[in-house]
Amino acid sequence: MWAYRERLNYYEKLRRSIYEVLRDALELKLMKTSLIDSFFNHVANNVEYSFVDKSELRPKSKKMEKESELFNTFIVIFCEGSVDPALKNYIRFFPENKVIKQNIEYLVNMSLYKNFHQNLRYFDQPGFTDFITRLINVDYALLIQQDPTIKKKNRYALTHFHVKIDWPIADAAEDLAKWLRYIQNNLYEKGDKEGRILQNKLFEYYGCHHSVGGRRTAALIAAQLLKKLNAISTIFVSSSESRSMVKYSERGVSKFFLIQLNNDQIAALAAREGMDAETLKASYLYPAEKYYVGISEAVYGYTPYAKPPEDGKLRKVKPAYNWLKLRDEFLHPKDDQLLLKPINYNWVYTPQ
Repeated sequence: MWAYRERLNYYEKLRRSIYEVLRDALELKLMKTSLIDSFFNHVANNVEYSFVDKSELRPKSKKMEKESELFNTFIVIFCEGSVDPALKNYIRFFPENKVIKQNIEYLVNMSLYKNFHQNLRYFDQPGFTDFITRLINVDYALLIQQDPTIKKKNRYALTHFHVKIDWPIADAAEDLAKWLRYIQNNLYEKGDKEGRILQNKLFEYYGCHHSVGGRRTAALIAAQLLKKLNAISTIFVSSSESRSMVKYSERGVSKFFLIQLNNDQIAALAAREGMDAETLKASYLYPAEKYYVGISEAVYGYTPYAKPPEDGKLRKVKPAYNWLKLRDEFLHPKDDQLLLKPINYNWVYTPQ
């Protein structure tokens, strides 16, 4: 289990700081790739973009859209440390899918292979995030971690691609339920019905309905599995089915999605923020034909039912009680507006 910053030594704190800076840079790139680039893929192909409905962002929502090839989908796993080889039975990274030239040639298009050089896989190299976006259309996940093969500490690399997540849902639910003190030994110790409820609650804990597709299931399973490490980790998953990018980290769950704003909404928001409408458009929004789009983030927190009880005693699961709650909402600036902060923009629970 990872430790809070206050319990780290000086060098571990330094590593945590470097990791968080790099994670912010990665998040910025992946937000645009998942959402803005996907939106303009639809525009370029004259296909209507399906915006996320407010109800889909509320706890326990089941609504989903059909898959679209125009939406950029991916799973990117970013670990603060190195993944323990003991987990290879469940998160499968082997020499065959290591990021080296021979494997890139074998599994990816030839043009990428021709432009590949070994240093490109390191996070501190120019072009790293562009390299990531060229690889994300490969099935399964990308793994970025502290490179265990080099002497220099705190250097991160894209070490593996085509990474499969292969941990049974029941095992992940059992792991979470033990930590939350709903069970003591095994998932079905209180009967099959409660075992199924706890599996459904696993999905709710990670902001999904239990009927979601394979990519989002793999991402939340990875998030639960990597809690076994003694360092933090972050999973970014972009889903065509949900038209969103979800981030799982030590801070919980965030969902990034596109919203559309008309001129009246822009004028009202600009007035609230003390800026003119054109500045808001230039700094936070992307123009479409008859409206503007922006990247919004919904940040979720956990209710007492999704936190370990203070007394440490076993308790009974209550299916009707939510495990997740909306904590905050932001509208993000454009990726080239590095001096600007996200601004509060409540959207999920406002009237249509």
